[in-house]
Amino acid sequence: MFRAALRPRRVALAAATGIAISTPSSQEPEKLPIYPLRTPDVLLVEESTPLEKHIGIARRAVTQTYHDAYSQVQGFVSKWIGVEHAVEHRVKSIIAPDEPLTPALLYVGISTLTGSILARNRGLPTRILLPPVFLLASLNHFLPKTSANLSAYFSALEETYFPTLAEKHAIANAHSRMTWERVKEGTQSGREGVIKGVEGAVEWVQGATGLKVKETLGWGETQAKKGESVVSEAIHTANKKVEEVKEAANRKLE
Repeated sequence: MFRAALRPRRVALAAATGIAISTPSSQEPEKLPIYPLRTPDVLLVEESTPLEKHIGIARRAVTQTYHDAYSQVQGFVSKWIGVEHAVEHRVKSIIAPDEPLTPALLYVGISTLTGSILARNRGLPTRILLPPVFLLASLNHFLPKTSANLSAYFSALEETYFPTLAEKHAIANAHSRMTWERVKEGTQSGREGVIKGVEGAVEWVQGATGLKVKETLGWGETQAKKGESVVSEAIHTANKKVEEVKEAANRKLE
């Protein structure tokens, strides 16, 4: 009975042993590769810290600001160089090359200073207007071509930026020229009338007294010289016209 009781225990133990033995036999052994295995690549990912990110942003902002400021400075320098070249070109175009500036500007300055000295004890309008009048008059006298170029330049600026004022200025200049021409004509006619009156008086004195007053004053030689100059001018004009007719005839023949 005891043996019968032990049999089930042996059978259970044997079954358990068989299970334990059969379990490792169920796993297949791992086959080794023929070639050596390749070591896997290790990829390092760089990750910046927040402080480095802020430093990079600040550095890029400072660099961009520097480049912007440098570009603005370079643009300003380029514009200034262009202005210098334009001013130099304009000054060279205004100053006449055949007029020396060294003594002429000195004379203009002395004339302007003289005007201010003369107007020192005068009224306020005279003190304001007399020095510029002396300046313009002396500049027109000592540097006529330069003053003409300067006047043309100012006229061009006035026509460009102030066309209405330029038109009124042109009308005023035309009226002033007409007035000046009338004054010149009146002065010339008055001078001729005075000369004729003096000549008539001299002829009356000469006829009344028998004295050769004209010859004494040299008027006879002057009239002869005037006649000779008129005749020479007429001959010169006729020769020019003859030459022009000859040139026209030759061109037609050709």
